[in-house]
Amino acid sequence: MPERADLGGERAAALDVLEQERFDLVLVGGGITGAGIAREASRRGLSVALLEANDYAAGTSSRSTKLIHGGLRYLAMGDFRLVRETALERKVIFGQAPHLAEPRWMLLPTSSWLAQLKYRLGVTVYEKLGAVTSEDVHRNWSGSALEQAEPVLARERFPYACAYREYLTDDARLVLANLRAAVARGARALNYLRVEGVIEEQGRVAGVTARCAETGRTLRVRARTVVNAAGPWVEAVRRLGWRDAPDWLHLSKGVHIQLPRERLPVRNLVMLEAGDGRILFVLPRGAVTYVGTTDTTYHPGAEVWPQVTQADVDYLLEPLTRFFSIEPVRRDEIVGAWAGLRPLIAQPGKGPGELSRRDELFVGPHGMVSIAGGKLTGYRHMALSVLKKLAELWGQRLPEPSGDPVLPGGDFDVPLEVLAESLAADHSLVPAAARSLSRLYGSEAREVLALGSTPLGKEQWVFEGEVDWAVRGEGARHLEDVLYRRNRAALWAPDAAREVLEPLGRRMGLILSWDESTVQDEISAARDRMRSDLDFSGEQFSSEPV
Repeated sequence: MPERADLGGERAAALDVLEQERFDLVLVGGGITGAGIAREASRRGLSVALLEANDYAAGTSSRSTKLIHGGLRYLAMGDFRLVRETALERKVIFGQAPHLAEPRWMLLPTSSWLAQLKYRLGVTVYEKLGAVTSEDVHRNWSGSALEQAEPVLARERFPYACAYREYLTDDARLVLANLRAAVARGARALNYLRVEGVIEEQGRVAGVTARCAETGRTLRVRARTVVNAAGPWVEAVRRLGWRDAPDWLHLSKGVHIQLPRERLPVRNLVMLEAGDGRILFVLPRGAVTYVGTTDTTYHPGAEVWPQVTQADVDYLLEPLTRFFSIEPVRRDEIVGAWAGLRPLIAQPGKGPGELSRRDELFVGPHGMVSIAGGKLTGYRHMALSVLKKLAELWGQRLPEPSGDPVLPGGDFDVPLEVLAESLAADHSLVPAAARSLSRLYGSEAREVLALGSTPLGKEQWVFEGEVDWAVRGEGARHLEDVLYRRNRAALWAPDAAREVLEPLGRRMGLILSWDESTVQDEISAARDRMRSDLDFSGEQFSSEPV
């Protein structure tokens, strides 16, 4: 059975508990790293409190390319260990959450037989490192087979393609699943609770002070150890307990743009090469096809919503007409965009594209443990490295948990397509809606619809029950939380998301007892947020090494 519990609940009571208990560890940061640590720590019987300044996964952990992959391109950088770790980890995540690790073919288009051979050799090494099973071994397409597999590919330039298995995920929902599993084991988690200082006892960091964004209440949360997993904000949190801490991070901005699915109707995941030789991905999901990502140094510092610029957009649009038989895409055809900041470990003289994606762990002079870097796919390894360090610091051996329970929604043993077909038949859903719900919630999709199976708009992209589930089960506090990090309509069906702002806001207001003014403020804020996604007028920052 999956580990599952609600993230919602009465906020004042949750704040009281955080202040009254003393925990083994306080985790600062509710992204994938913090969520993964919370789950693994709670499975070992540790008492855990996780505090997130914004919403869960509000930063980098909802802005990735959404791939569970080993990083084929890191083979060229010689990082075989990282590739092996993450390639093997794909199987683990698929076993725990098959709805959040959907196997798909990734196409590597090639212009010649020699180039095809080169890719085949690289992919073969990749598959050996990842212990890929025979049914998932790569395939080589050309001629009519390639035309059938990917009709929109510009086959006159790229007559060959190597197709290998990768996994498409939903990064924010993977965070939520890990958090719910942690809470089921006794962990405490609360969003919109910003850490503002540390508690010191006998020269050691022994907890944090935090302020609740909703009530203004300041509370003290005490712990044996504070673990800083704040992603792009890890340096700011680190300096709360060590004012003179040296610079550690190199923030790299990754931008993705969304196009209407019919404008770029790819059938598979496609890897292509940008004008400067960097690797980009083209991926279909929901009503859109999204393209990403950039890799440029971001000098302004950590931000929840980094600016997408015209230069970012043009960089992502440029290779599309080289790889696909389509008319050039105009900027005004883009229906959405997102940007995230990667907290890479700085290496003097190197730009973001040259930096390793390895994680690094650091223990400050007053005992705060900080971790940064890494990849989405390797989040469990990062969690286990933190627990190993804690055991060393405490001088004790942590118990090894038994079994490997699935994450919430992952308890089904049929292909995702079969799950979606069954859901469509039982609830009179159009196929696209059934696929979307199955991907978002897995086996819990029926429970979601049981709370309300009426769509909020003309199209079946947002259902009443999803709002209830997001608030009561997954801790959503704002309309933006639902659209961007729970139902995710802002990413996969942005036009439908704009249509349902009013009814979604009103239903959420009923659940959270908002007055009319608050309802209107939330609707306006969400509308402004979606409008800002298409504002590409910001300043372009250099990608030069720092």
